[in-house]
Parts: sequence; C-alpha cells; structure tokens
Amino acid sequence: MACAGDGAAAGSQSAARKAAGSKENSPRAPLPRGGPPTPPPAAVRPPAPVELDHGAVIGLDRRKAERLRRGRLPIDATLDLHGMNRTAAHQALGGFLAISQARGHRCVLVITGKGLGKGASKDPWSDARWGGDFGETSGGVLRRQVPLWLNQPPNRARVLAFDFAQPRHGGLGALYVLLRRTRP
Repeated sequence: MACAGDGAAAGSQSAARKAAGSKENSPRAPLPRGGPPTPPPAAVRPPAPVELDHGAVIGLDRRKAERLRRGRLPIDATLDLHGMNRTAAHQALGGFLAISQARGHRCVLVITGKGLGKGASKDPWSDARWGGDFGETSGGVLRRQVPLWLNQPPNRARVLAFDFAQPRHGGLGALYVLLRRTRP
C-alpha cells in the first residue's frame, strides 16, 4: 500500500534532482565511458594444503601409504633430535627436510624420543594412537612439536605424509616422513 504522501515525496526528490542537474543516481543516467570499473583479477592460488596428522595419507596411493606405515620404504636419511632444545630442533628439522628433498630423498626418519621424562605417562594406552590425549601428559616437547612443525610452511610444502615409526626404528619416539619429489 502506498500513502499519498509517498508519491509527493518521491516527486519532489526527482524534481530536486532535475533542478540540480544531477544524473548520477538516476536509473536512466548513461554509464561512464568504458563502462563500470572492473575489479582487478583475483590471484589464482592453489588450495591451501590440508593439515596432516599421523597416518593421514591424502594424495597417496594405498600401497605406498601401507608401506610407509609398516616401515617398508627405504629410509634415505635420519635426523636425531635427542638432546636439542625446541629452537635448535625446529631449525634442524627445517634444514634437514630442505636438504633431504634437494638430494632426492623420499623417506626420512625423524627421531624425537619418547619424552618419558618428568610428568609423562608411561602407559601406552594413553597415547594419541590409542585415542588418549596427546597433551602435556603424553611425552616430550619435541614429540608433540614435530608434527606441528611438519604442518607449517615451508615444511608442509615438502611433506606428503608422516606416521609413527615401527618399533625397530624407534616406535612412538620417531616418525617416518615421506617427502614430495622435486620437479625440475
């Protein structure tokens, strides 16, 4: 329903526009020369990499994933982080992954240690692999941090997958890391 006053108000506004010579808000106003400004093209970015977790094998065939999990892939290099503080270990991991990938290594072993020091649970059933918490009570600092570092740039761009090592390679205190191939 329209009120009588609405038509009069609309008429007085259009009359005021005509009197002022303003055509910018008029529906019949011609477009500026060249049409409306076009926004710059959006940069096409590849999709953000999915965050990896122990045993997550996104973009990897089932056979290769199973061989990684069972420790059947040849280990090309090993990094032992025992005795390093958090800062030194983070730098060592980044450098190790970069050099390993540049050398064409495919599967590397990163030893973090189980971290069964002060306040850690020695109960294997409390581990993340068995559905327990993976917080302060589940082991060492490096054991918790290395998976996070593997998901951060530039390491995430180098890593296809990672999983806990088999007992013969360090068990829950080590990780198999599968690196991406470098393309020439």
